[in-house]
Parts: sequence; C-alpha cells; structure tokens
Amino acid sequence: MLRISLVDFLNARPLTWGLLHEPPAGVSVSRDLPSVCAEKLADGSADVGLIPSIEYQRIASLRAVPGLGIAAASEVRSVLLVSDVSREKIRSVWLDPASRTSAALVRILLKRVYGLEPEYLEAKGEGRRAKGGGSPFPFRHSPFAGEADASLVIGDPALKTRLNGKVVLDLAAEWRAFSGHSFVFAFWAVRAEAAAAEVALLLRRSYEAGQRNFARLIGEESAQTGLSEAVVEDYLRHSLHYELNAGDLAGLDMFYRMAEEEGLIASARPLDFVG
Repeated sequence: MLRISLVDFLNARPLTWGLLHEPPAGVSVSRDLPSVCAEKLADGSADVGLIPSIEYQRIASLRAVPGLGIAAASEVRSVLLVSDVSREKIRSVWLDPASRTSAALVRILLKRVYGLEPEYLEAKGEGRRAKGGGSPFPFRHSPFAGEADASLVIGDPALKTRLNGKVVLDLAAEWRAFSGHSFVFAFWAVRAEAAAAEVALLLRRSYEAGQRNFARLIGEESAQTGLSEAVVEDYLRHSLHYELNAGDLAGLDMFYRMAEEEGLIASARPLDFVG
C-alpha cells in the first residue's frame, strides 16, 4: 500500500483531484495540513507527501518529484502577513503553525526587505490539528495571537480573512519584487525507498485528471469553501501555477540559500529528483 499525504487546502486541489476522486488501487490517501505532510514523511507514516518546500531541506533522504508543485509568479492572495500597525512598527509576529515554508519566507522578507527582526510567536503542537476541526481561523485562538503586531495567515483562511483597515503584505508578491523570481510553496516529495518513476506518473495523472475536470473541481470547491465559483476559478487559474519551470527552480534555489544564511536550515542541498 502506497501511503500519500496531501494538503487539504484549495490551492492544492488541482494536484490532488485525481487522487481524491479516482484513487488507484493500492494507494491510501490522507488529507492533512502542510506541516503534517512533512511530519508524516519524516516519521515514515507516509511514503509520498505534498510538502512545504522548506521541509525538503530538513528531512533526510527525500527525493523530489519533477515538474509539479504549487507556485506563484506574483500576488498569491493566500499567504499573507496581516497587521494592525504599519510595517516599520512590527515588533512581534504570530506564525501559523500549519506552515513551515511561509514562516521561513516571512522571516527572510522582513529582515532583508524591511530591516526588521521581530519576535516570532508560535503555539507548539497546533500543526497536527485536523483542518476541518474548530475555527477556520486557528491563529486567532492562539494564546499569543492577540499579543502580536502581525499574523501570518495561509491557505483557505487567508482567502476569507477580512482585510479592511489592515496592513497586508502578500508574501509571493513581496518575494517577486525582492528576488525577481516566482515562489514555490510546495511540491511532491517521496521517501527514498518509495522513489520510483511509477509514483511520479501516478501524481502526474492526478493533476491531469484535475485539469480535465476543472469545471467540476471549481463547483465542488466553491461549495466546500463558501467562496464564489468566480473567486475559486480566478484564484486557481491566475494566482497559482502547478507546472514548475527553470525560473521556479531558480527562485527555489535562491530561497534555500537565504534560508541557510539565516540559520533556518542547516545547509542547502540541491534537489534530487525521482527518475
């Protein structure tokens, strides 16, 4: 049985649609938060995971599946730093524990673009909470969220957050302006013992199924999220792309090098692709 952990957010659905609607024989699928996908690959409870891109550098012996991921060329709308104060007054930031890549990105951008090194607050252990449980805004229930000047909000909650009167940084747009590159938030990774060309083909077929059934996908996700079909379609078509190219990988390499320089990872290793 091939165990696949996938991100249960709207932004991942074009990649995961086929696995959820047309699961192949011999495959089990779990719907998880991004951080949980990484944890399952690390502890061996999953063979394949759609992981936050930073986690490739933190989990030994992973191999990357080529060609597919979740990337944004500019404004992404679902990875936001939301604040009640102007940027220069940010002294503390609440990090959503569901994300690892966005947490690293906000540290890099605040320091290198704005010269800020605020205190970062995070409630440990919240990352394993099921996506469907509790409030859609889990960061508001942290013991630290009310104390922080700014909050990192990701995924579906970011698309629903009321932003009137807030100071908002879209992290993908900030990265593009700073680096000149798109940003890769997540990609498929495989434990070394499960790395095979057949796995890459299975994941490619899941994405192709989502493309063939895109109108149905939009309708389902609109009903599930409460967002209008127009918003869902615009978000998936124009804010994100899923076919990774050389420019995406160059931006990812730059992100890894900066994460190493900031001490967020031990060292930056090149991607080792399946096949």
